Amino acid sequence: MGRKYFGTDGVRGRVGEAPITPDFVMRLGYAAGVTLVGREKLPAGERPAVLIGKDTRISGYLLEAALEAGFAAAGVDVMLAGPIPTPAVAYLTRALRLQAGVVISASHNPFYDNGIKFFSAGGAKLPDAVEVEIEEHLDLPMGCVDSAQLGRARRIDDAAGRYIEFCKSTFPNEMDLRGLRIALDCAHGAAYHIAPRVFHELGADVVAVGVEPNGLNINDGVGATRPEFLRQAVLVNGADIGIALDGDGDRLIMVDRQGEVYDGDKLIYVIAAARKSEGRLDGVIGTLMSNLGFEHAVGRLGVPFARAKVGDRYVLEMLHERGWKLGGENSGHIICLDRHSTGDGIVSALQVLAALKQYGRSLGEACADLVFYPQKLVNVRLPAGFDWRADQGIAAAQAQADATLGNDGRVLLRPSGTEPLLRVMVEGRDGELVERLARQIAEAVQEAVA
Repeated sequence: MGRKYFGTDGVRGRVGEAPITPDFVMRLGYAAGVTLVGREKLPAGERPAVLIGKDTRISGYLLEAALEAGFAAAGVDVMLAGPIPTPAVAYLTRALRLQAGVVISASHNPFYDNGIKFFSAGGAKLPDAVEVEIEEHLDLPMGCVDSAQLGRARRIDDAAGRYIEFCKSTFPNEMDLRGLRIALDCAHGAAYHIAPRVFHELGADVVAVGVEPNGLNINDGVGATRPEFLRQAVLVNGADIGIALDGDGDRLIMVDRQGEVYDGDKLIYVIAAARKSEGRLDGVIGTLMSNLGFEHAVGRLGVPFARAKVGDRYVLEMLHERGWKLGGENSGHIICLDRHSTGDGIVSALQVLAALKQYGRSLGEACADLVFYPQKLVNVRLPAGFDWRADQGIAAAQAQADATLGNDGRVLLRPSGTEPLLRVMVEGRDGELVERLARQIAEAVQEAVA
């Protein structure tokens, strides 16, 4: 059954426009609360309880109040954690034995966007079936329990401290970060008061940037989606390494002392190589967008590799299906299930640093066997209702390109999730061949829609 409001990562949009309006978010809280009450079989006298965390967007105050009202009307207690990273909500929901966690964030989007995403009691994204049930309740009139049954709200004063200690616990006890100078970009986001303390308390000399949120500057020229800012911070401050998070702290990009940027594929490879040498790696999950050079490098480690659909949600699903522990996206979502139940930028950075320290390597040395193949992406606009999969000309062009590349490349045709575009991606060892084949496929698409 399709979902009407939930996307791959919760409900998201521009604040003030449907569905991110106060009335809808209140009804969303109520619908989620009713779903929890119906699913949870608690002892008599106990009510379900949820944790609400948010990033630093100014609209977080508005949406937090609306969610709180909706949950209270459904008879669900609320614990308010204030600004904390998305993975902190996942951790605290599990640690406090709550029924669900809710994050108010639009991740790496500009401040004028926001969203609502949910975690289960175990700290994982809600299953599709639960989201569908919430949507069913959204389409019904909103009610309210009797006054004596209304939910209560309270703030958790030590939420940040609890999460800081959890992050530190994922770093080997016998190691520390003394002697390491880290440039740390927190994107003026949810990790601004948490990440610097984690790395400082582990012994690093931390140069923190992007730690002055004003409600409007989250992700504005900073963070994991703008690595040039971190690169300059590394070079200007003579840092040994740079770490950039996004607005809600679940995405990671790193920079070495020479200013070279390392994306998710490279960082996953560093972790994978270390885990393999320790004999505790069953396989690695990437996505359809993971570079073929990354897949081949993982193969040279003697480690199985598989691709999920784009989105950390689908990486997590495949990890659980196969019983593997490591995966992620080249965008910087990295999931280490032996450390956390979800992707976590701080925790992932600590795994990379532990691998480098254990083997006495720099990022460049750790990635020496990882050679990225050239990629060419061409976007072709599609008319409404056009079924590109059924067109024989497009299929023939793709088949010819696949045959030409053989095992030295791949072709991916993928519709955009937000625009009427077909994304034509070709990658392989030969850059000129990649360019030519991508143009040929794009031309076949254009001829088909003409």
